[in-house]
Amino acid sequence: MNKTKERRKEKRLQYHLPVWFSEDSNKTAIQGIMIDISSSAMAFSCDADENCPHPGQRLTTRFSLPHTGKNYCSDMKSFTRTGRVSRVESTIDNLCRVAVQFDEPPPFWDMPPTA
Repeated sequence: MNKTKERRKEKRLQYHLPVWFSEDSNKTAIQGIMIDISSSAMAFSCDADENCPHPGQRLTTRFSLPHTGKNYCSDMKSFTRTGRVSRVESTIDNLCRVAVQFDEPPPFWDMPPTA
């Protein structure tokens, strides 16, 4: 059995949350579902149709993530990030898995934890 070598530099957070993506902010955004995210990249799934991104394409992504505050309650924080599609893989049920490398990390990776 072949084992794939892990190339990730940090652990990714896994979520099943909506992601909106488009080539630029003037175009209609398409919805995908987040698979995982790190400070440098995100993976999401989307329909394998004419709107599916392709490797090398520039995208603007919008997404929300839970943010735990002082009372350990979870609020959702929204983010917009630009990046480049690094990989697109076909999956089951006519879906694609898209990996996007961010131009800048989301700001919460630079913030100290809330106490």
